[in-house]
Amino acid sequence: MRVPSAPAAFACAWVGSLLSAGSALGAAPVPPPAAPAAPGRVQLAVLRARGNPPFMIVGERMIVLGTVTPYVGAQQVKLSVYRDGRKVAVKVLAVAPLGNGSGQFHLIYSSASAGLVQVRAAHYATSAQAQFTGRTRIRFASTNLSEGAQGGSVWLLQAQLNYLHYDVPRDGVFDAATARAVIAYRKVTGLERVPTTNTRIFQRLQQGAGGFRVRYRGDGRHVEANLSRQVLAEIEPGGGVHAIFEMSSGKPSTPTVVGRFRVYEKTPGFNAKGMLDSNYFIAGYAIHGYAEVPNYPASHGCLRVPIPNASTIYAWVGPGTPVDVYDEYGGGSNQVRSNAGP
Repeated sequence: MRVPSAPAAFACAWVGSLLSAGSALGAAPVPPPAAPAAPGRVQLAVLRARGNPPFMIVGERMIVLGTVTPYVGAQQVKLSVYRDGRKVAVKVLAVAPLGNGSGQFHLIYSSASAGLVQVRAAHYATSAQAQFTGRTRIRFASTNLSEGAQGGSVWLLQAQLNYLHYDVPRDGVFDAATARAVIAYRKVTGLERVPTTNTRIFQRLQQGAGGFRVRYRGDGRHVEANLSRQVLAEIEPGGGVHAIFEMSSGKPSTPTVVGRFRVYEKTPGFNAKGMLDSNYFIAGYAIHGYAEVPNYPASHGCLRVPIPNASTIYAWVGPGTPVDVYDEYGGGSNQVRSNAGP
């Protein structure tokens, strides 16, 4: 058997003593694991958008406000803007502390064209914060619309008018029915009575202006004819507005009688005078459809409504339904004429 030399024996003894010491003192310290990336979430809100549903007008500046929770320093969020599905802008923003454990950023954007604008926020994973995403959307509308137009701006116009209870379709097509609703809205808001829209109308819609002001809330299910505005409204019990229509009342030489009446007779279809689906509320005065419904008082005392609206109103109004006819400025006639007509 080979005997190690003295130096070799000393080296082995030294290594052995180190191993023994290591066993006695414990293993070498292991570095602590890295802290896991903080989870995160983002909420996006569009400021300055108004209406029902909220919308923006082409050219307006919208502000997209993003709130990140929790806040982690030195983080960035990528914002991508899409209009009708096509990417139109990208911006990377730093997240700033709010002082309450959350962070915030904002984007200012203005669209030069109408369309559905979507903003998508993305935070890619870093060693300090995990990945998260969020999105919001808003429609930008063109305001100069007229009969024949179609698309998202028309749909938005119809949605706003429908919210205010104007009788209007919801198909995105600016047809004759939409034109009638626009005229009724213009009458209620005191604007020029033409079947087109402009920026002023959309701004008023954003403000929620143009609702019908019910005068006789205690009359239950009833009809109100506002001679000053030249509109007729169906009112639900409790004073809620069911529907608003344009109408034409009696001209100055044959004015409509004012007062509070009830429907006493209903005659369906056309009669010899061209009156369609007539609802008589006193003597020969009736709510009825007629071929000519100008934007000013023109009848022989009756309340004319457009032919396409006549059957709808006829079905809603029943025998005994109260009919309240009034002029906001105290005008109108109190005389019931025997020769009232269409």
